[in-house]
Amino acid sequence: MESSQKGFIPVMLTPFLSNGNIDYPALTQLTEIYLQAGSTGLFANCLSSEMFELSDQERIEAIKHVIKVVDGAVPVVATGTFGGAISQQADFVKKVYDTGTEAVIAITSLLADEQESDEVFNARVFDLLKQTDQIPLGFYECPVPYKRVLSANQLKDFVATERVIYHKDTCLDINQIKEKLALTSGHAFGLYDAYIVHAVESLKAGSSGLSCIQGNYFPELIVWLCDHFNDESMQEEVQIVQQFLIDNMDVMHNVYPIVSKYFLQKRGLNISTFTRRKVGDFSPKVVKEVENLYNDYTSLRSNLNINVFI
Repeated sequence: MESSQKGFIPVMLTPFLSNGNIDYPALTQLTEIYLQAGSTGLFANCLSSEMFELSDQERIEAIKHVIKVVDGAVPVVATGTFGGAISQQADFVKKVYDTGTEAVIAITSLLADEQESDEVFNARVFDLLKQTDQIPLGFYECPVPYKRVLSANQLKDFVATERVIYHKDTCLDINQIKEKLALTSGHAFGLYDAYIVHAVESLKAGSSGLSCIQGNYFPELIVWLCDHFNDESMQEEVQIVQQFLIDNMDVMHNVYPIVSKYFLQKRGLNISTFTRRKVGDFSPKVVKEVENLYNDYTSLRSNLNINVFI
């Protein structure tokens, strides 16, 4: 996942039919939209995908579908650890890798309980590495069931094995990001930041790119930011985009992912707002906020001359 060009890796949604089944035609269209927007990879079967609400069979089938649609255009990573003994997690990692993923993602909070020490966690990571047959792995500091953030020294030790090639960081601390980047430099490894508030600073610090939920509203805008964050002639526009993303953080996180599915509906994607996760009330007030976001984004996109496909 390492690249000299900064890239956007969407945390993919799972579209559902109104009866709760996975909507594969919508998943095809959504995957194509991510690609057309310029994404450099895809993160399937993640929290935005409602991975905890999918069965193992659905997880595998959805990953396979995404990989088939992508057809080698970009690498795909996907979560492969869902708790239990390390041997059980290793078995599912192998199944996810066999779908054709570039790397299989381990959820940090599912390798050790919240009260267990870093030493316990580290031992389980190395055990997982041992039991997964040289499969490339990555980490995701997922906030569910609790958030377990890796220290820079932990990440350094894992990356030094040359088995860990991807990290989705959710520490929300630019100084931690910088330390992690410094200690993992020189390896075939990419750190992708999830926190849009310091996106520009993170990119300038050396992160490989962004992997944030804002890409489930306007992936082309996140790609634009990755492409132009360091363009001296466009720093005013870059700061306008960064501020737009900061100003709309609350709207995009409230009742997510229902709100992002509604936003994509307004953009023309044939996707329902059905979610299996219980995320709150999609009230008229929330609807109005999303519609205002849509109007504001449409204006910003026009000012920046960003091309879109829907």
